[in-house]
Amino acid sequence: MSAIAKFENLKDLIIELRGQSVLLDSDVAQIYGVSTRDINKAVTNNPDKFPAGYFVELSKPEKSELVENFHRFNKLKHSTVNPKAFPEKGLYMLATILKSSQAVQATLAIIETFSKIRQLSRSIQELSLVQDKADQKALICGWLRFTGRAIPGTWAV
Repeated sequence: MSAIAKFENLKDLIIELRGQSVLLDSDVAQIYGVSTRDINKAVTNNPDKFPAGYFVELSKPEKSELVENFHRFNKLKHSTVNPKAFPEKGLYMLATILKSSQAVQATLAIIETFSKIRQLSRSIQELSLVQDKADQKALICGWLRFTGRAIPGTWAV
């Protein structure tokens, strides 16, 4: 699997935009091992596969905010094109178009990453409702096992 297509790397690329967790077209291109142009061409050439909600084009103010707040987006500063952002379902649709082995591996990693993010969100909500410290610890340990992280105070998962 590509070095970038792992949970630890993908979770750092996901940003919150308009209330959704998304990946920008340039990050998707890097994950899939293609150019950003290829990603955008796939959307343009397959409009029936990308209805409303499957991608969003950032506005100029959104693009400026990204450049100001995230160093990794400096390359967008002088771009005349506003980037596209893909929520989970848009990424799945891209996977039906991009068929390389790297794209398949990247899609599997993306599915796992979004699944883990949803599980973390549910665990946080559940944790906030639990009053008993032992139950809280059990929830935290379960999450750490799920993500493959070491449990505090132990050597093994």
